[in-house]
Amino acid sequence: MGCANSERRQFIHTAVAGVAALLGISLVDPSTVVAQIFAIAPITDGKLDHAKYPIPAADSVNIDTKNEVILARSNGNVYAFALACPHQNTALRWLQKDGRFQCPKHKSKYSSTGEFLNGRATRNMDRLPIALEGNLVSVDIIHEIRSDQDAAGWAAAVVKVPV
Repeated sequence: MGCANSERRQFIHTAVAGVAALLGISLVDPSTVVAQIFAIAPITDGKLDHAKYPIPAADSVNIDTKNEVILARSNGNVYAFALACPHQNTALRWLQKDGRFQCPKHKSKYSSTGEFLNGRATRNMDRLPIALEGNLVSVDIIHEIRSDQDAAGWAAAVVKVPV
């Protein structure tokens, strides 16, 4: 666990340092990929197994490091992912220019919806149960949904929001 936490901290430092550059420079059409990265904190309501977040106003990747959650909005859908790569629990990175996630350790690649594209991993990114509650999304931060064990649950772990 110590190694994974150290890698997560390194990821956060790298992400924060790169956010300024990413927010100011975009060579990719924002209508085709998730556009920006933001660090977020949950809105607390006393529940230890759920976290609530505002619905992102635009396509973006939001990272809650405390709860190890990636909240991604893309093309009218919001997904919640576990921060760790399913291969060896390394913190995933969002590659703005490619419009996809990648594991920095073994270079496994995932689409903006968490689908495995190629690399050493053997399955999609793990999704977290997500529900729409007014102008918030509620994420179950305890129960990861593995696509290889619950394909229907994995496919259903998405909320549609107005485009």
